[in-house]
Amino acid sequence: MDVSVVIVLILVRWTCSISEVEMVKAESDVSDRLTLESVRDSLIRQEDNIVFSLIERAKFPLNAATYDPSYFSMPGSYGSLVELVVKQTEAVQAKAGRYENPEEHPFFPDDLPPSQVPPHKYPRVLNPAAVFVNVNKKIWDVYFNKLLPLFVAPGDDGNYASTAVRDLECLQVLSRRIHYGKLVAEVKFRDEWKHYEPAIRARDKKTLMDLLTAPAVEKAVKKRVAKKACIFGQEVKVGDDSDENKGKYKVNPAVVSRFYGDWVIPLTKDVEVQYLLHRLD
Repeated sequence: MDVSVVIVLILVRWTCSISEVEMVKAESDVSDRLTLESVRDSLIRQEDNIVFSLIERAKFPLNAATYDPSYFSMPGSYGSLVELVVKQTEAVQAKAGRYENPEEHPFFPDDLPPSQVPPHKYPRVLNPAAVFVNVNKKIWDVYFNKLLPLFVAPGDDGNYASTAVRDLECLQVLSRRIHYGKLVAEVKFRDEWKHYEPAIRARDKKTLMDLLTAPAVEKAVKKRVAKKACIFGQEVKVGDDSDENKGKYKVNPAVVSRFYGDWVIPLTKDVEVQYLLHRLD
C-alpha cells in the first residue's frame, strides 16, 4: 500500500478518535450538569406550555364529531379525525427527526417513516432501556375521557380540524412533561443510589414509589399551576377597573390543579418507576 495512503488512513483514524473522545466528554459534561434542580426548572417551564395549550383548546367547544369514527370517512384505517391529524402529523415530524430526540414520544409509533434529516448526536444521559418506556396510551385515554369534559364547554361549532390540532398540541406537551419523569428518576437514582438499588433489584415498586414521592413538592406544583391558570387565563380589559371580570378564567384553575394532582403527577411517577426497574439492565 502506498505510504501516503497509509498516512491518510492514520490521520483519519486519529481524527475520528479525537471526535469520539470529544463526544464522550460532551456527554459527560451534560450528564454532570443534570441535577434535580435543573430538571425541576424544565418541568416548571413546561407547565407554561401545558396551561397555554389548554387555554387554546378551550376556545372551542367539545365538538364531539372530531372523535367519532363514523363521522370521518377516508380510505385507510385512520379512525376518527383526531386520529388522522395525530398520525399524519407524527409521520411528517418523524421525517423531520422529531422522534430522534429521546424526550419526544409518538402516540402512534408503529410504521413511522425514518428521519430524513442528518442525525443529531443527543447526549446519552438515560439508560438505553428508557426507549421502551412509553405511557402515551394512558395519556390519550386520560386526556380524552377524563380531562377534556372538565374544561371545554359542551356544544358544536363545526371547527373540527382546528379542534383536532389543538388536541394534538395538548397531547404532545403533556407527553413530553410526563415522560420527563425518566430524567427525574435518573437524577434521583444518581443522588441516592444506595437507597434505590436494593428496591430495583427486588423489583419492589411500592418502595420505589415511596422513595420518589415528595408530598410537599407535589402540593407546591398543584398550587403553582393553578396560579398560572389564573394569571394566563384571566380576561384583561385595558381601562376597565371594575370587578366584573374578576374570577372569570379561560380555563378553571381548580381543574388544572386537579388534573396535575390526579393524573399528570401519578403518570409521571409511573414513568419513573418503569424506568428505574430497568435502570440496572
